[in-house]
Amino acid sequence: MRVSETTLIHSLIIWLLNAAALMVTSNVIKGMQVNGFVSALLAALVLAVANHFLLPILTILTLPLTVVTLGIFWFILYGAMLKISAAVIPGFSIDGWLPAIVGSIVLTIIQWVFRAAFETFA
Repeated sequence: MRVSETTLIHSLIIWLLNAAALMVTSNVIKGMQVNGFVSALLAALVLAVANHFLLPILTILTLPLTVVTLGIFWFILYGAMLKISAAVIPGFSIDGWLPAIVGSIVLTIIQWVFRAAFETFA
């Protein structure tokens, strides 16, 4: 199967938007630092890979807790993905679990706004 140019360009734009959202989130959340756009690009890439491979496994393992908390625990899982990304990428750090969890909520909202704007104008 061949990937079309449109799909590739769309994926690159989403990657750039996610990196920009990560930069905005780091400016909003105290305790989350991103040192430059290159670190944000790498962190967005690692975060995407972690979300693709690790998040489904962790979601299944913690499904009862997610159901009991009516889905709120999902933000803790996403915060864990942020912490994993911060542990791997130099220039991206999160000081504690609270900034990671609050950052996951803020990052989700900012990504939603950016993607909605992109889909509107694309």
